[in-house]
Amino acid sequence: MMTEMLTAKDVQALLQVDRTTVYRMAEDGRLPAIKIGKQWRFSAEQLQQQLGLPAAAEGPLALESRSSSRSPASTGLKALLPVDCVQLIQNNFADLLGVMLVVTDMDGRPLTQPSHTCGLFDVINQTPGALQSCMDSWRLMAQAIDLEPRFSRTHLGLLCGRAMIRVGVELQGMVVAGCVAPAKWPPSAEELAVMAADLDLKPEQLAPHLNEVFFLSQAEQQQVLVYLQRIAAIIAHIVHERKLLVDRLAHIAELTQLNNG
Repeated sequence: MMTEMLTAKDVQALLQVDRTTVYRMAEDGRLPAIKIGKQWRFSAEQLQQQLGLPAAAEGPLALESRSSSRSPASTGLKALLPVDCVQLIQNNFADLLGVMLVVTDMDGRPLTQPSHTCGLFDVINQTPGALQSCMDSWRLMAQAIDLEPRFSRTHLGLLCGRAMIRVGVELQGMVVAGCVAPAKWPPSAEELAVMAADLDLKPEQLAPHLNEVFFLSQAEQQQVLVYLQRIAAIIAHIVHERKLLVDRLAHIAELTQLNNG
């Protein structure tokens, strides 16, 4: 189910406090919150439970449509990610789960090389603009308010799942699983023609590779989603530890400069 997320302005009106107090309470953990880019978001359900508020369909807890909003690109994950280490973890999980995996930032830009790709993806990825189309799909997945891992359809008609990488209270990236066939696959001749036209290819170029995707049962799909969350947690832990190390080294450098000065 979708989780209703509130803005700082919503919480300010709800609690009747100034905006600075809302930010301070979010930063020190007194309010259940996450940070998407530079914007704080608050779980309405958790606020209701924490503050003893009744559920309401209208008023400050009503969910507004934010489908057109776009989170600013996060550079923190890219700067701190030990790519070689994460790539090795990703490669092994992709082989074990039997799906394609890739780590992206919140704008859908790949931070690792896709692992365990399928034949259809490999053919399509050779066409100009294919990667940008994938990035557009991944970016839309990052913008979805639902924070739980889930599968959704991509521009190719295949299923893609994602789990958010949370560093502290901020969402900084995703682990994406792709190339999974939906229940109705392969596509009809008409659907194939539309797909080929979108990719500037001929249907006969795609047809031989339509079954070169990953066919998973419902139970296997759920297992992938569970492990996606675990992978995201592992990466978040690695990045957090790396950030602590970088901060310590920066502090040592500052102290050294002060002593030398």
